[in-house]
Amino acid sequence: MNNTIIKTDFNFPGQTDVYKGKVRDVYTLKDNKLVIVATDRLSAFDVVMPKGIPYKGQILNQIATKMMQATQDIVPNWLEATPDPNVAIGQACEPFKVEMVIRGYLAGHAAREYKAGKRMLCGVEMPNGMKENDKFPEPIITPATKAEQGDHDEDISKEEILKQGIVSPEDYKILEEYTLNLFKRGSEIAAKRGLILVDTKYEFGKNAEGKIVLIDEIHTPDSSRYFYADGYKERQDKNEPQKQLSKEFVRQWLIENNFQGKEGQVLPEMSDEYIESVSERYIELYEKITGEAFVKSDISNIETRIKDNVLEYLK
Repeated sequence: MNNTIIKTDFNFPGQTDVYKGKVRDVYTLKDNKLVIVATDRLSAFDVVMPKGIPYKGQILNQIATKMMQATQDIVPNWLEATPDPNVAIGQACEPFKVEMVIRGYLAGHAAREYKAGKRMLCGVEMPNGMKENDKFPEPIITPATKAEQGDHDEDISKEEILKQGIVSPEDYKILEEYTLNLFKRGSEIAAKRGLILVDTKYEFGKNAEGKIVLIDEIHTPDSSRYFYADGYKERQDKNEPQKQLSKEFVRQWLIENNFQGKEGQVLPEMSDEYIESVSERYIELYEKITGEAFVKSDISNIETRIKDNVLEYLK
């Protein structure tokens, strides 16, 4: 098996704190700087798998960087530099405690809720007579509360967010506007690559000046779902599953192996062959989403490479 990075234990100059997320490890430095390491951890159903996926961290970090650069004219973001294939450095922000999920199509979680007979999702009405993977008349925003590690993100309505005072009405208006504009841009970028941006999530925070900025990752296969545009209509007409680029293939594999992150369920064993196939799918995702060939970084000693590159940048 290839070398992967699934846990980190760095100590950078001026480091004041570290937070380990599902996939990213966040190192806080003095002067409001964050060093975010995208690991090769794979999470599905809010559970982190025991084995890492080769190149996954590099792929997510590089897609997110490209997408941040491609959208910075519409929304300011936290990113300053990517001194290593797996590392992003930028300004520390106070995150909003909601994820702005936006859906252009009835897929994934929304489709599962719809199939169960629900027509309201996060306070938004879904039209009758739709079938899985149909396009919504207009994209819908279905926020989720940000869970602590190990917990599940929960659906929440705009009304509830405002009622609980999680976000102020003025800020929420900006978040909504940014979400719609980012989704529009993401959809345009996807269309140029022969893809459909189905749904995605955005996270925002406030920087030291109190300005709302885009944080975390954007338009990556971990935060978004993509369909291939070619043959989309034919597949819908024939009630066939859509050909998709997302982490959904991992979720489907887990469901087939009786795992959905519910209590008492046991994680299925991931063979080396399966892990290799997941890595290949992620590389395919990278190349389709960016329209560029993926260049594998040297993974003979990832920890040392990351440390050296970050220290060099911080000088």
